[in-house]
Amino acid sequence: MTIAEMKAKGWLLFEGISGSKAYGLDTATSDTDLKGVYYVPREQFYGLDYEQQLSNETNDEVYYELGRFVELLLKNNPNILELLATPDDCVLYRHPIMEQLHIGLFLSRLCKDTFAGYAITQIKKARGYKKKIVNPVEPERKTVLDFCFILKGAGTVPLREWLLAQGYTQERCGLSSITHAKGLYALFYAETGYRGVVSSDTANDVVLSSIPKGAVEKAYLYFNVESYSAYCKEYREYWDWVELRNEHRYQNNMEHGKGYDAKNMMHTIRLLQVALEIATTGRLQVRRNNREELLAIKAGNREYEALLQMANGLMEQITAAYDNSKLPAAPDKEKVTAILVNMRDALYQQV
Repeated sequence: MTIAEMKAKGWLLFEGISGSKAYGLDTATSDTDLKGVYYVPREQFYGLDYEQQLSNETNDEVYYELGRFVELLLKNNPNILELLATPDDCVLYRHPIMEQLHIGLFLSRLCKDTFAGYAITQIKKARGYKKKIVNPVEPERKTVLDFCFILKGAGTVPLREWLLAQGYTQERCGLSSITHAKGLYALFYAETGYRGVVSSDTANDVVLSSIPKGAVEKAYLYFNVESYSAYCKEYREYWDWVELRNEHRYQNNMEHGKGYDAKNMMHTIRLLQVALEIATTGRLQVRRNNREELLAIKAGNREYEALLQMANGLMEQITAAYDNSKLPAAPDKEKVTAILVNMRDALYQQV
């Protein structure tokens, strides 16, 4: 079922503008995100075609079936609580039955973990993003040879450097493992008969050769397999990130030159501020009253370390506020379930 089909059948219960326009943080380039709630008729709800969520290809239009919507409200999911508390000027449609669900039924001390906890994950993402910007990974992938070293005195020299100094090629080398010495190999050299240090540039390990009796080793080689494995993971994650990143957003972040995802940090601070307000006021205000401050963060006009310090300060206030909050520990599931059942009964009686 598509969103258009759902609407055509008259199942829409709520629709509103979400995201930056609901927060009051939209700019000239902001997209319009839509979220909503719908229900499915009795025969679908009891049958096999119960779709809990609908979205378009770009995921900027998302609609939740009534039961799924209430389930997420009970968990204090930030996006869903914000949808229920959509500012009036962003509400495009509200079925009268939706008046039975109000924000006061759901706000609880769970918001500390859902709002502030989610913000913490965003801070960690921002740190990873900063690392990727400041320390890009070269497109040309390193090979096992770049993590092989020749023992020399009390230290080592890179294998490639040693081969060049000896006038050797890796293809004519032969390796033999050394008992009780993980990663350490005796290296032999001959014009023919050996398999090389690696079988190919794409190999993920060194290769052993059959060493003739009486052959004398030229050196001892150490393969740092742990370092190689860590590099492979970092390389894969970086280039996956490059492939999937929002290029427009990336270029904006590069232009402000602070080396972090500014939009991500803006929403991190916003979530922490909202979490604190919920604990101290018992209300959820989606429309932000500090637009200039948040947009300054989005524009990259704040230093990264200053933002981390700001976030840490908010977290300290949040911890104290929730310890003293009069909010319930969690929403009253039994009460909300009864409301949901009554809503479905009323909707099904209309058909």
